[in-house]
Amino acid sequence: MNSNSLYQGIVEDAGDTRPILIVPYMWIGDFVRGHTVVRVLKQRWPNRPVDLLTTSLCAPLADYMPGVRAGIVWDLPRGRLALARQRGLAAHLRERNYGTALVLPGTWKSAIAPALAGIPERVGFFGEVRFGLLNRLRWGERTLPRFIDKNASLALPDGAPLPAEWPVPQLRVPAEDISRWRQANALGTNPAVALAPGSVGASKRWPYYAQAARLLTERGFGVWVVGGPGEKAFAAEIVAAGGPAVRDLTGTDLRNGILAMAAAGVAISNDSGLMHIAAAIGTPTMGIFGPTSPYLWAPLNGLAATVQTRTPPPCEPCQRTICTMNDHACMRTIAASDVAAIAEQVLAGTAAGVGH
Repeated sequence: MNSNSLYQGIVEDAGDTRPILIVPYMWIGDFVRGHTVVRVLKQRWPNRPVDLLTTSLCAPLADYMPGVRAGIVWDLPRGRLALARQRGLAAHLRERNYGTALVLPGTWKSAIAPALAGIPERVGFFGEVRFGLLNRLRWGERTLPRFIDKNASLALPDGAPLPAEWPVPQLRVPAEDISRWRQANALGTNPAVALAPGSVGASKRWPYYAQAARLLTERGFGVWVVGGPGEKAFAAEIVAAGGPAVRDLTGTDLRNGILAMAAAGVAISNDSGLMHIAAAIGTPTMGIFGPTSPYLWAPLNGLAATVQTRTPPPCEPCQRTICTMNDHACMRTIAASDVAAIAEQVLAGTAAGVGH
């Protein structure tokens, strides 16, 4: 995208060097998609440093995001106010002299620390009655078509029309980091298929990863299972089905998952954070969709293949985390043999834009 295409005719102050803080969503996939906001800001104000508030879990992502000066790691509990922690964060932010805070989540709690820190310009959508906490309120969030439009539009001039296309999120992983990671895990240099069986919500989980792993190893491919500690049981099942050519690479450090996705020849994932990570890196990515809509939730980067059932039930997409109709038919009717065949095509470089 032309760096001036979003702001044609708008002249920003090139001498403005005040740092900007982004308060993003802390789910992994949404955190990755929030890098579009960084890119929009850097187009508009190339001389203003941009920092991201982050949890310990998401912190490794900030290290690979072009245009991010620093990730401000501060873990706040999800289920309670934790005012003492908010005050501590505000004191930390005050020391960094931010000129602007973009608060992406629409919650009251997400705007507390920037307000307590006295950041002069605090921008966000109206959300949960945030008068006083935000002083540049935006309206009309519900009229915006997609999640990414709601995020990135906060960095536009107030009232500016949405562009036809946003700059895509990026994660740049140095080749030397990938090489060291391969050596540390004794993985050699051959391309492998990375499987990401995890998801937030059981309904988004495709049930046949173990069968796909067996088919892929029979065709001579190495298979890596990538995910967090919650995927250990799935990884054990997949390793048992696929045999010694399958490696369990699940663990507690998200950096390990980032490097695995960067090193893989192709990634196969549910609609999950790892799908967005792989796509932002540029790894050919197959996204398996059932209860969620690819239009709303596929990566902006695009997918090597969007995999959906040939026989969609009338309830698809339902956007539910647990299937309450049709016995999970939207995912059960996607065959392992079809997924393995598409993966083989992607590895051969012939499946760009393939849909199932």
